[in-house]
Amino acid sequence: MSLKGTVRAMPTLLRVGFSEAVAYRAEMLIWVLSTTMPFVMLALWSSVAHEQPVLAESGRRFGEAEFTAYFLTTFVVRQLASSWAAWEMNYEVRTGALSMRLLRPLHPLVAYGAENIAALPMRIAVCLPVVALSLWAVGTSAVPRGGLRWLAFLAALLGAWLITFLANVCIGCLSLFMQSSVKVMEVWLAAYFVFSGYLIPIELFPGWLRQAVDFLPWRYQIGLPVELLSSMQEPAGALPLLGVQWAYVLGLGLLAQLLWRKGLSRFAAYGG
Repeated sequence: MSLKGTVRAMPTLLRVGFSEAVAYRAEMLIWVLSTTMPFVMLALWSSVAHEQPVLAESGRRFGEAEFTAYFLTTFVVRQLASSWAAWEMNYEVRTGALSMRLLRPLHPLVAYGAENIAALPMRIAVCLPVVALSLWAVGTSAVPRGGLRWLAFLAALLGAWLITFLANVCIGCLSLFMQSSVKVMEVWLAAYFVFSGYLIPIELFPGWLRQAVDFLPWRYQIGLPVELLSSMQEPAGALPLLGVQWAYVLGLGLLAQLLWRKGLSRFAAYGG
């Protein structure tokens, strides 16, 4: 399908995806509840900071208010930058449902992306009480001020979703070469939990590890947008990080296309 046809079909595809998200709202709720680890980490780090603030090597002091703002923001960003394309692709390759998707005029990878985006309204509805709780707990002092900061945050959030989605696609494409690539996705998630800032603010990492993390993709799935939204990162200082983030977007996009083409030829050769 041409670009014009894809754009024309997108509203319908988003409506269908939203209807599916509503139809499977119980499953969606379970998925959301499985991402509540930031609340657990908030309780742990707040108890540590209750005695005295945690001092980072940069000199920033993390008290209870700072941890509250950070981890509630982490929950929100996780909801807005999530993707489950790898699991969908594994299921459809295993059951042969991918063959039916290939018969449609819309590119399957575009369809996967649209289905993930269509679930955002329900995820935003879940995030609203958390946003209200955050504003009540820490006030509006941590809310980004100025259009430049919001623009940097939106660019970082979009980049975070694209890295997450494209990584899912790359790993999902591996199911065209092996029996299942779900275990590969689990390894990716384990690294994501450790190096993204999901469990520990990146600023609290030892200096040598923090410098290494700046060159890893997981740092840009959570840490960068959270730091911008919680006013821990200035837009000017975030520009080099945004450059690295979008380089990962480009690299993963090219890798996803390569794996898709190679894997699809294999899928067709075996009668998929």
